[in-house]
Amino acid sequence: MGLPSLFKTPTNKRFEYKPLYYDEQKEELHNRIKAIEQEIEAEKKEKNGEYSGGGSIRGKMTGYLRSSKRKQKRQSNVRLIIILLALLILGYLLFFQG
Repeated sequence: MGLPSLFKTPTNKRFEYKPLYYDEQKEELHNRIKAIEQEIEAEKKEKNGEYSGGGSIRGKMTGYLRSSKRKQKRQSNVRLIIILLALLILGYLLFFQG
């Protein structure tokens, strides 16, 4: 009989690996079929005037956010140019007219 230890000794961990069957050709075929079906559906919507711009809500949202970021960046650049022009005109008036 031994003395009780202060630290718990680690036990061996078991690893249970269950391999999955992966067929690369089947996956490629499935992805190609899915892509073609999406293209056909998009063409049908375009012909009917129901174009949805991307398909998924996530895609639509990222597109909206990107466009809004571009607008904000453009607006901030225009605002910066206007402020710089105003400061240059004010500086010119103070140094050469005063």
